[in-house]
Amino acid sequence: MTTILIIEDQEAIARVLAAYLKKAGFDVERVSDGRDALGRFEQAQPALVLLDVMLPGMDGWELLAEIRKRGSCPVIMLTALGDIDYRLNGLNGGADDYMTKPFVPEEVVARVNAVLRRRPAYSHADASKSFGALLIDPNAQRVLLNGAEVPLTPRDLSLLMFLSDYPNRMFTREQLIEHVWGMDYEGSDRAVDLSIKRLRQALSHWPPDHGEIRTLRGTGYQFWTAE
Repeated sequence: MTTILIIEDQEAIARVLAAYLKKAGFDVERVSDGRDALGRFEQAQPALVLLDVMLPGMDGWELLAEIRKRGSCPVIMLTALGDIDYRLNGLNGGADDYMTKPFVPEEVVARVNAVLRRRPAYSHADASKSFGALLIDPNAQRVLLNGAEVPLTPRDLSLLMFLSDYPNRMFTREQLIEHVWGMDYEGSDRAVDLSIKRLRQALSHWPPDHGEIRTLRGTGYQFWTAE
């Protein structure tokens, strides 16, 4: 059964979310203290984390950074902080989605399902692909650069794999939203720009004569490679 980890210190909210997620067929783990959250995360090995920002012991931003150090588990931020700077902070930090309180539990379940669907949103070729020092392995769902694994969020990994399936081809933001985020995505296409920014940072040591993710001004993005 797919496990969802709820990291939320408000008992009423955590209880309601757990009830709705269980009704939707998920197994649910709950933790209310940021200091205990990483241990529970490593123990539960969840498919997705619902993460509150304001937590005792360790706040959500710190936890998000620690989760990203440990892998690419999807994270949806839950917070009363609705300012655009907070949302961008979460997305730039590697969150896969961001919801502000109060929210409708049914929507949270829908967002969870949407994020989990993005992993197999399209099919990849079976074989690994090499672009100089960059190795993309669709079967293992990982990326190696100079032999070292590159930690990526599921969304960023999906975007990189999609672009690398079509080297030297240009895609608009709208096309990338459709193919990677999915038709049910209702957020801003600014998410594409943020994901591209994170990919470029993660691949900053990829020699530019081997390849790069290019911006075609006013048009879109391209996975350019000399291979």
